[in-house]
Amino acid sequence: METVLNLLLIRFGLIAAGLVVLGLVVFAVVVTLRRRGKGHHVTTAARFAARVLDERGARRGLGSRVAREALNRFDDR
Repeated sequence: METVLNLLLIRFGLIAAGLVVLGLVVFAVVVTLRRRGKGHHVTTAARFAARVLDERGARRGLGSRVAREALNRFDDR
């Protein structure tokens, strides 16, 4: 039983670490694009993500909130 719990804990740790690394990479790409004056790519990606999540019906999920916040934050209007 202890071996199974250890394996589950290791799996959870690897998934969490992977999500953190993915988030850091996305953040670095966004910051780089914004500094080079290509922020419209970020806005386009946020609009696309919001549209896809709306089509799936994920209006209350975390991904939908993140996409909407990114769209509001980087929208040039």
